[in-house]
Amino acid sequence: QDFKDLRALCLSQGLLFEDATFPAHVSSIGPTLLPEEKLWQIQWKRPTELQRNPHLIMDGVSRFDIMQGEIGDCWMLAALGSLTLRKHILENVLPKDQGFQDDYAGIFHFRFWQYGEWVDVVIDDRLPILNGRYLSVHPRTSNEFWPSLLEKAYAKLRGSYQNLNGGYLSDALVDLTGGVQVQFPLKDPPPDLEEILKAADKSRCLMGCSTPGQSSRNIELRNGIVQGHAYTITGAVKIPYKNGWKHIIRIWNPWGHGEWKGPWSDDSPQWDRVEPKYREALLRNKDDGEFWMSCENFQEQFSWLYICNNTP
Repeated sequence: QDFKDLRALCLSQGLLFEDATFPAHVSSIGPTLLPEEKLWQIQWKRPTELQRNPHLIMDGVSRFDIMQGEIGDCWMLAALGSLTLRKHILENVLPKDQGFQDDYAGIFHFRFWQYGEWVDVVIDDRLPILNGRYLSVHPRTSNEFWPSLLEKAYAKLRGSYQNLNGGYLSDALVDLTGGVQVQFPLKDPPPDLEEILKAADKSRCLMGCSTPGQSSRNIELRNGIVQGHAYTITGAVKIPYKNGWKHIIRIWNPWGHGEWKGPWSDDSPQWDRVEPKYREALLRNKDDGEFWMSCENFQEQFSWLYICNNTP
């Protein structure tokens, strides 16, 4: 489908685009994502029906725009969270020639890397709503729709929303970058793990990690970590602490809330012994799903580390 041709046709006819190849129908959701009675209660609504003044992007793109919905696609959203930190790669996935203000015709497009080339995926902007709530990722700012529309395009690429329900963070990182990814088991990590993390952060790699356990259950441990879940690594630094240095890692939960409660978490006493300039630069005490933890705790709580870059 050619985005520009289809949009021009819709504008000339004064119609909003309806995508027959990924229709506003149960077939696009998938037969087993929800109980049958719920499937038939789904309504499809455009952002213009949900909000008076919708935008594709407001105040730039941030991981904090993303809040995971009913679908278990944390593996894809964790990769997307990482992508928001790398604007030059993001602009490839999220073309700028579209929005709700100019030439709006209910049509959008996004790019994903598949089998050695960039594929342009065209969608209409009808989103699945169940009992007044977004079935898909919902925007933290109520009228910003890039996460929901990008997720819909990825669901179309994969065949249905159901096919996003469980997957591999490593696959999503490659689909969003066309890059090379490497995985490290944290039960038997490389001896220089701290240096690998720091070097990957410095060279602007995309990074994610996952916890052991069943992804279908989403059990939250007392320490705040969710089992069978994917997270984004958003920073890795070495800071002066007590009489030496401490490696700490910043991690983000695609739920948009739910944080680690142990050492180096938002309220932990460790921060009292860090110089104010470092504390002010690094610590954001908010329930936004993002937290710091030590390299040792990271290895104990997580099972895999994923690093992806445009070049090896």
